[in-house]
Amino acid sequence: MSEILFEEVPSLDLADFTGGDSIKKAEFVRKLGEAYQNIGFVAIKNHGLGQDLQNKLYEVIQNFFGLDDHIKSKYERPDIGFQRGYTGKGKEHAKGRNTGDLKEFYHVGQELEGIMDSDPVKTVYPANVWPEEVPGFKEVSLKVYKTIEAAGKNMLRAIALHLELPENYFDDKVKNGNSILRPIHYFPIENPDEVPADAVRAAEHGDINLITLLMGASADGLQVLRRDGKWIPITALPDQLVVNVGDMLERLTNHKLKSTVHRVVNPPRKKMNSSRYSIPFFMHPRSEMDLTCLDSCVDQANPKQFEDITAGEFLEERLRELGLRK
Repeated sequence: MSEILFEEVPSLDLADFTGGDSIKKAEFVRKLGEAYQNIGFVAIKNHGLGQDLQNKLYEVIQNFFGLDDHIKSKYERPDIGFQRGYTGKGKEHAKGRNTGDLKEFYHVGQELEGIMDSDPVKTVYPANVWPEEVPGFKEVSLKVYKTIEAAGKNMLRAIALHLELPENYFDDKVKNGNSILRPIHYFPIENPDEVPADAVRAAEHGDINLITLLMGASADGLQVLRRDGKWIPITALPDQLVVNVGDMLERLTNHKLKSTVHRVVNPPRKKMNSSRYSIPFFMHPRSEMDLTCLDSCVDQANPKQFEDITAGEFLEERLRELGLRK
């Protein structure tokens, strides 16, 4: 497939995949594969997450991030690599950097109450952490979590077909997967001279997971690095989720599908004193998933580029690189 230099993120309708029309379904898979082999991002509509539910989530997370820092810090869990609960300002940095990003965030994972005792992940995943000061935080977060997770499963089914795998290839690998809903607050900077000169809202990086599904942010700033080195701005419409390939899927497909580098740039200096909110859903598989490159993605023209590793091992490695695990 020849490389296409997209000027914007391609838009697709998930209903074309799920609606029962075989022609539309095949065309969705074709367009998705074309985008993921080139820019690594698509925007989808008809994903199931209504605007009312999005608004409710933004309301509760703004209420939380508006609390005093000493209250928010009660919900930090450094002992588990900040994988649940709150992560304070500047504590995460991009791989290869030491300067912390200008953000704070909250992690919501699989709710243990919904997992059967016979599933071994129930004894592996940490429990969610819920702020008692914000009514509705738990209920709204979990509803959004399950809604986006369902959309992610459909996206992975389309990806499986593109890779000429069985449509349900990923189903058992992401059942009760270690996925994370991460509300992010890029906090206001009243005096830009007081932060490090190289500090940015989110330095350029690739995501760790299989795919990321991103709700529309409250302000511009997200950019994706195109193959020719040009940064392309990404702005999802209110009815869209932006879905990108993560590093785990890139490893599995031996770089056939691209985990595209992206960043969140600082606003103009005069707007540094304003907040930006963003809510990605990082879709992870179960920790035991084998990320060994698929045989179908390895040949003489594209020799194997990654060492064998499980999803859990890869996550631990990356958490240390991000400064979240010692």
